[in-house]
Amino acid sequence: MEQLLGFAIVVIVISASGVLSPGPLFTASIFYGLKGGAKAGLKMAYGHTLVELPLVILLGLGALSLEAIPEFRTYIAIIGALGLFVFAGIQLKQIFKNSVEPISGPKHGPFLAGILLSAFNPFFIIWWLTIGFKLISDALIFWSFWGILIMFLLHIWMDYVWLSSTALVSSRISKILSNRSFKVLVVGLSVVLVYFGITFLIDVFV
Repeated sequence: MEQLLGFAIVVIVISASGVLSPGPLFTASIFYGLKGGAKAGLKMAYGHTLVELPLVILLGLGALSLEAIPEFRTYIAIIGALGLFVFAGIQLKQIFKNSVEPISGPKHGPFLAGILLSAFNPFFIIWWLTIGFKLISDALIFWSFWGILIMFLLHIWMDYVWLSSTALVSSRISKILSNRSFKVLVVGLSVVLVYFGITFLIDVFV
């Protein structure tokens, strides 16, 4: 029990460096939360889980090699950056057409955003191939394959709490903003997404 408690503390503290850091997923949760509230954040977390769990299992089974990082990272960075630029562009287009509604997209928009903004986020991938890989290795040493699931459960709950909370706060704030303030907020979030897209490219090519 002491070993599990100690490992749990380590996982939670280290996971905070990835979960709580501002990024595309966090920014998108604010976007979708403006209209969908906490449910939008939960849907994004579901999508995020569909990408993260297989990645963690593959790393635990040794199916991914650190030698493949450079080329794989380049493709992920380019696709991810383009996706962020398009997402931000659509939002800005709506704002300049005097529409104050945030992107809602199809019914499963937040869910798909959770998948895409995770799968094509090079920093997310690299985090698991470096910092997260140490957690996976320790978990395997302690409890074999079941250790991967234990580690993942200790980590993933933070994503659900963080994304749903962010989306909820976003929806509450949007209700008290004037149209002008709302537009300024959405433009600001769009600029942040463009910034992350540029950061993806700079990190790979510069």
